[in-house]
Amino acid sequence: MFFLDLRHKTFLFSIIVNVLLIEINPFAPASTPISLGYIAAYLKSEGFTVKILPVGQDTPMSCSGLHRLIASFQPALVGMSAYQRTMLYVIGIAGLIKSIDGNIKIAIGGPQATFMPSAAFAELPDIDYICRSSGEVTLLRIARAIDNGTPFSDLAGLSCKTTDGAVFDTAELEGFADLDSYPSPYLDGVFDHSRMREAIMLTSRGCPHNCIYCYTPSAFKHRVSFHSIDRVMEEIKWIRKKGVRRLWFADPNISFKPSRSIELLERILAEDLDVEMWLQTRADLVTAALMKKMRRAGVSTIAFGLESASERVLERLGKHISTEKVAEAISLAQSEDIEVELFTMFGLPFEAFEDAVETLEFVKKNNVKIMGNTNSQQMQIYFGTDLARHYKDYNIGQLNNNRPAYISIGSQYETEHMSHEEIRKIQGLWRAHSLDRGRRIVS
Repeated sequence: MFFLDLRHKTFLFSIIVNVLLIEINPFAPASTPISLGYIAAYLKSEGFTVKILPVGQDTPMSCSGLHRLIASFQPALVGMSAYQRTMLYVIGIAGLIKSIDGNIKIAIGGPQATFMPSAAFAELPDIDYICRSSGEVTLLRIARAIDNGTPFSDLAGLSCKTTDGAVFDTAELEGFADLDSYPSPYLDGVFDHSRMREAIMLTSRGCPHNCIYCYTPSAFKHRVSFHSIDRVMEEIKWIRKKGVRRLWFADPNISFKPSRSIELLERILAEDLDVEMWLQTRADLVTAALMKKMRRAGVSTIAFGLESASERVLERLGKHISTEKVAEAISLAQSEDIEVELFTMFGLPFEAFEDAVETLEFVKKNNVKIMGNTNSQQMQIYFGTDLARHYKDYNIGQLNNNRPAYISIGSQYETEHMSHEEIRKIQGLWRAHSLDRGRRIVS
C-alpha cells in the first residue's frame, strides 16, 4: 500500500497482487484443474487477480513462454499443485520462476504438500510456503500478507521459510464446512470452457473411512462436507449451456448420502439435461434402484474401489468391504449397461503373489474391461497415510533410504510377503491382459 498527497488531499491506494496458479500433469492431456479453480474463484472474490496455467501432456510449454507469461502478468505469488510424480517438475519450474524474478513468492499445496515434513525446505530452495490446510483460505492468507508487504506475518495453515532461511510451522486453518461458501469456478468464469472436453466437478469433499493406504481421510479429518443440490444443478446447467456434455464427478464417494444422490439424479432428469457422467463410490453404497436412476440420468461409467480380491488382505486394509459386495455392485451396474471400472492395487501389506493374481482373476471373472482406471497399479505409500506413518509395523522395507525429504516412500519398497521382483512380475501380468497396454487415467 502507499499514500499519495495531491492538492492537500490524502488518497490511499492498494496494489492487489497478481496470483498465478499452475497445475502440472505431464503424463495426461490437460484437464479441468478443479482444485485450483476453487482457489482462483475464492481469491477473485476477495479482489485478487488470478490466472490458471494448466500444464498437461498436450500443452505447448517452453521456458521462453513461461518467461513471457511472468513478464506480462507479473505475479507476486505463484501456487503449484504438488504430487509425488510431479515434484521434479515443480522444483524445476519454481527455479525458473525465481530466476526470472527472485521476489516472486512460491507456494506448493495438494496431496504431496499437506503432510510433507518441513525438513523438505532444505532441499526446496525456491519454495517459500508448504500449504497444510484448505487451499482457498490458506492461499488467501498468503496473498494478503504479500499485499501488505509482510509476506511471513499473520499466516496460518502452512509451513514457511523466511528470507533469512528460518523455517516455522503455523497453526491449522479451517476451511468452510458448507462448500457453497466458496464461489463457483464455473459460475464465476474461471475456466476457459472453449477448450473443455469434460467438466470435472465436486459435490462433496472428504471421506470418513480409515483405509490405511489413503491420504484423504487424514487430510479432511475424517469429515465430509457438501455443496447444496441447488448449487450443483446451477453449475451443471451452466456447463451444458457452454456446450460441455461430459461430467466427471471427483467426489470420493458421491453416494455417501444416498438420499442426496437420488435428489441430484432426479433433478437432472427433471431438467431433461443431456449429460454423460463418470462417478465413483463405494460398492456398498449402491442399490438396484439407485443404479437404474443413474442410468436414466446419464451415468455411463461408475468406478468402485476393489483394491484386492483376497478377503484376507482386504480385512487388514481398513476398508471394511467384501469382494461379494463388490461383485454384486458390478452386476447391478452391468445390468443397466453402465460401464464399470475397478481401482485395484498390488504390493499391498500382507499380500502374497498368489493374492495379487487372485485380484486379476476376479476382474476378469466379473467381465470388467482391463483398461483405463481398471489397469492395476502398485500401491503408493504417500505422506499422510497410516502406511507411511507406521510402515515398519506393516513389515514394509524401503528400497531407498536416501530419498529427499520431499519424496515419500512411494513405490520404492518391498513387503514381508512380496519381493520387488514379484511386484514387477504382477505388474507385467496386468499389462499383458490390458486392452490399452497399461495406459490409464490418473484420477
